[in-house]
Amino acid sequence: MTPDTATETYGRLVWRRFRRSGLGMAGLGVLIALAVVVVLGPFLAPMAPDARFAPYQPPSRIGLDAGGLYALNAVETGRDDPVTLQPILSFEGAPKVRLGLLVRTEPYPLLGPIRLDRRLVGPTDPGQHAHLMGADRFGRDIFSRGLVATRVSLLLALTIVTLTTITGLLVGATSGYLGGAVDRWVQRLVDLLLAFPQLPLYLTLGALIPVTVSSGVFLAILIATLSVLGWAGLSREIRGKTLMLVRMDYVRAAVAMGADDRRIILRHIAPNLMSHVLVSFTLTLPTVVLLESFLGFLGLAVKPPMISWGLMLQDVSGYAAIGSYPFILSPVIFVFVTVFAFNAVGDALRDAVDPY
Repeated sequence: MTPDTATETYGRLVWRRFRRSGLGMAGLGVLIALAVVVVLGPFLAPMAPDARFAPYQPPSRIGLDAGGLYALNAVETGRDDPVTLQPILSFEGAPKVRLGLLVRTEPYPLLGPIRLDRRLVGPTDPGQHAHLMGADRFGRDIFSRGLVATRVSLLLALTIVTLTTITGLLVGATSGYLGGAVDRWVQRLVDLLLAFPQLPLYLTLGALIPVTVSSGVFLAILIATLSVLGWAGLSREIRGKTLMLVRMDYVRAAVAMGADDRRIILRHIAPNLMSHVLVSFTLTLPTVVLLESFLGFLGLAVKPPMISWGLMLQDVSGYAAIGSYPFILSPVIFVFVTVFAFNAVGDALRDAVDPY
């Protein structure tokens, strides 16, 4: 061991091992970009997320000429498809929609009370439009809505995973440390939660929750439900590691010196479980993101004007629409990129914190 390596902190050693993973660094870059989108999503969106234009407009073609960037929107040819009976669209003869940077638009809320009247990129003429990923059945820009929905979907996932992680850590550490009757009863509760069929519960919630309920109340119900059902698996893992830690000399020394159970759990056991908890946190987040998208597909999504990826995926539930307009599957790209980033970071972090 070199002198430089001997003086490095644990965090620096983990970071040095983490940087060796190409996928991990790529995932970290994507997560940083997602954090920027969470804060600046409405500013980065080229169109207002609720602005309506022609329904099921295909993705615009982006080009560059002497006048700068432009977009071509497909126009109707006056003919219908003989099979689907849908109007046939073509880019031939379509007028050019000029795109610019920091274009002026109607004032919109960015973050809390902060309001802006410009967007990073968009049509220079407020009356025109361009759709990088096409438009949904109401003519709303899919790409802009996906950027704005990042804030709700990721914050929802972060809230749920934070609650389940804290609960699983405390319950698992307490159960493993105290043992005896407390451990037996807690583990029976964990068994019950792990064996609970979640899909019928989600379908029941979808039938019982009124359609008129506000997004705030719906989010509270969703967070409470997923948090109650999500901590059991982590607590079982934490319990197993705690059973190993209670045999360590420093824990026995703390017991011999008269430290109470609360202090031993919070000051001696829980900190030594943080590496496992951190990895579990990063690997659980994509699961919750996928679950939120799946619940939105089933109809359990936030209510407009709030936007989430799950709400956007409700438009994908019609097979006829997918066959005629496959670009409405574009919101899946946001979910795929996010899940890849968290999984890549979680795998690299797991290898970095556990060199064995």
